Amino acid sequence: MKSLFLLLFLCFPISIFAQDKLVLDSKYLRTQDSILVYKPENYKKDRSYPVVYLLHGHSANYKSWSKLVDLQALSNKYSFIIVCPDGLKKSWYMNSPNKDSLQYESFFMEEFLPYIQKRYVIDPQRQFITGASMGGHGAMWLFLRHPQIFMSAGSTSGVLNLRYSGFKKTTLAAILGQYSDDNKAFDSCSVVNLLPNIAGLGKQIIFDSGTEDYLYITSRKFREKCDELKIKATYIAQPGAHTGSYWSHSILAHFEFFNRLAVTGLTKR
Repeated sequence: MKSLFLLLFLCFPISIFAQDKLVLDSKYLRTQDSILVYKPENYKKDRSYPVVYLLHGHSANYKSWSKLVDLQALSNKYSFIIVCPDGLKKSWYMNSPNKDSLQYESFFMEEFLPYIQKRYVIDPQRQFITGASMGGHGAMWLFLRHPQIFMSAGSTSGVLNLRYSGFKKTTLAAILGQYSDDNKAFDSCSVVNLLPNIAGLGKQIIFDSGTEDYLYITSRKFREKCDELKIKATYIAQPGAHTGSYWSHSILAHFEFFNRLAVTGLTKR
């Protein structure tokens, strides 16, 4: 038994111990938020690190990304801190107009970010955010509303126009009101319509979609809007559907993209 334990320890010497699970009480969520954090194997407190905030999709949780991709390997490869908060299944990472309901954006910006930045040695100039599906919307939503906070953002299979979402009459309606052509909240909260917020800022973004994804059209239109506004966008269209197996490989391009920006930004200082 001791030999087996030693073998397992030698085979997995770092990944077991290089993760933190945190629980944060929130006045804006009126509940706790669970967070999974991956640190590089050579993490040291005398240097700062880029960070990637990784948002999950609808009905998932903070552990979902860890089941799709080896986050510890990515953290080690790029020397990124990777942070996976819980989006509470259907928050859409937005504030509800109902002040007695979830205020996720306020939680993220006023409680979650300061908490992570205080706990870990993070370079504030190299903060990135990305996610899948609902998380792709959330990443772009938070980035486009707070571009001064993030160096860049990504979206894989993101709900970039809420009118195309399969949840527009259910969980989105619970936040934005009953769905209809006249309910303009579905337009004002669609991230494709927030792209003017970064026009002229020189910010770069990455987004992708599988060509068999029912949301593929939203990514194409998002690309057209980026071209119209002359936003520096990397857009990837490739075979795939709205599935975890697609995200498990599509997200890898986001980390490579963020790493290039992080290194370039560092050399320009």
